[in-house]
Amino acid sequence: QVQLVESGGGSVQAGGSLRLSCVVSGFSSNNYYIGWFRHAPGQEREGVSCIRNSDGGSYYVDSVKGRFTISRDSAKNTVYLQMNSLKPDDTADYYCAADVLRPCLYVAHFAVRGQGTQVTVSS
Repeated sequence: QVQLVESGGGSVQAGGSLRLSCVVSGFSSNNYYIGWFRHAPGQEREGVSCIRNSDGGSYYVDSVKGRFTISRDSAKNTVYLQMNSLKPDDTADYYCAADVLRPCLYVAHFAVRGQGTQVTVSS
């Protein structure tokens, strides 16, 4: 059974940084997609970033390009989302999500997700 456990959310002022972590377990192979989506109150889920675990190919939604970086540490079975230059519009619950079939463009609808971690950016 695949499990995803996030950590690293919190509250920062605009311009600040946070790093989210997602510990992954339960996959039987390296062929899967893993990433992050966010969900703000009153808004639809938005795919933020994703990485293809087999070769490191990555995806970013336009609004975070140049500010967020996704990476993985295979030895620790952990995926990270480094978030820099945070803006109030980045405020949301962030979820780690994974799927073996759907490509990164569909990260907001991946089959497996973690419990979420809250990110609050104040102006």
